[in-house]
Amino acid sequence: MKCLIIGGVAGGATVTARLRRLDETAEIILFERREHILYANCGLPYYIGNVIKERKNLFLQTPEDFRKRFRIDVRTGQEVIKIDRDAKTVTVKLVASGQEYSESYDKLVLSTGAEPLRPPIPGINSEKIVTLRNIPDIDRLKTFVTSGKATRAIVIGGGFIGLKMAENFRKAWMEVIVIEKMDQVMAPLDYTMGAIVHRHFRENGVELILGDGVKEFTEDKEQVEVQLESGKELKAELILLSIGVRPEIQLAGGAGLRVSAAGNMVVDRYMQTSDPSIYALGDAVEVLNRVTGIQMRMPLAGPANKQGRIVANNIF
Repeated sequence: MKCLIIGGVAGGATVTARLRRLDETAEIILFERREHILYANCGLPYYIGNVIKERKNLFLQTPEDFRKRFRIDVRTGQEVIKIDRDAKTVTVKLVASGQEYSESYDKLVLSTGAEPLRPPIPGINSEKIVTLRNIPDIDRLKTFVTSGKATRAIVIGGGFIGLKMAENFRKAWMEVIVIEKMDQVMAPLDYTMGAIVHRHFRENGVELILGDGVKEFTEDKEQVEVQLESGKELKAELILLSIGVRPEIQLAGGAGLRVSAAGNMVVDRYMQTSDPSIYALGDAVEVLNRVTGIQMRMPLAGPANKQGRIVANNIF
């Protein structure tokens, strides 16, 4: 059995480790286009607030450790750019050189994840408007925050990442403003529970602007001016954009795999795509919500870990 896994972190790395535990002889190759395969993505904000003091503590496994511990062929800096379902091969590009080669598979796992949303708001391409997804992102943020150049941060979006970053910007002794277009932060909560979160953040010095959205960004020397739909104007040295994520389905779409109207990869109860030799999991798939009976996407590390075990179990 030869298994290829595209993408690491919570989903892909869990599949890989579980596959090896189930079969000591399988040939397993993990592709990751970036440098790091497994890190505490939910813990990244706490590196900013110095709760996690050492950068090395963000990493759960290095590629070298993964190779030695599980005998996995880990290929970082390599991006899978095409799937040939008929030939059961993938085309891989070396990020550094652009060189391409082909790799065959018996089973293929897509753990391509999601990327932060950047809507077409005027001025949004300023370098001072950042998102948080991976280690390079948190390194840039850490450098900027510790440089002393930023005294105020504006967080756009009151979801999980936005609120974690607001908390840790405060721990770094910055002024923090959170802007949320809904009338509450933490959308999964009932409003009465959300109000408890509002009180907690305000008691800890975070200004909340609710029921208001961003109309335009304007770079002004060392700061960015944020014009809200209400007409209010704010300025800060750092803007964190945290308004949601978009699943990365280009690879699946290019291979003709089934994609839902909502733009997510479609899988069955076994995490199989429309091709029985290809499985998918994590932030880019939608699964059945057993409470509502509705298909939905759950871009969180916990579900991705569980789905990783399900995929490996079903492959074997």
